[in-house]
Order: sequence, then C-alpha cells, then structure tokens
Amino acid sequence: MKKIIAVAAAAAMGLGLAACDSAAENEMEDQAEMIDEAAEATAEAMEDAGMEEQAEAVEEAGEETKDAMEEAADDMDATPQ
Repeated sequence: MKKIIAVAAAAAMGLGLAACDSAAENEMEDQAEMIDEAAEATAEAMEDAGMEEQAEAVEEAGEETKDAMEEAADDMDATPQ
C-alpha cells in the first residue's frame, strides 16, 4: 500500500513539474513580448509619418517573430533533457 502511494505521489509531482514553465521559457517569452511591443511602437511611428503599408508589415513581422519565439519556448520545456 505504501509503495502504491509513493508511486502515485511521485507521478503527481512529476506531472506538476511538467506543467510549470522553466525560467528559460519565461525569459524567452518575455523577450518575444518586448520584440512585439517594439515593432508596434515602430509601426505606430511609421503610421504617424504616413507610411501605413510599411507600418503594417513591421507590425505583422513583430507578431510573427513573437509567435515563433513563444512556440520555440514552449518546445524547450517539451523536449526531454
């Protein structure tokens, strides 16, 4: 009985740890957000200067970069060490 409880507790603890983001993943996601925010600020300045099409491209590129970095960050924790 004690062995079953110990195995169940270890399994539950392992699942709990697997659900947590690592510090590296959080850092990468923070960097991705900063890149997206910088692209948005640049795009806003470009719009103010009358460069709407270029601004849209900059904003989209920032979003795509952010999405790719967040996906890579998620994959970092999913990859067994």
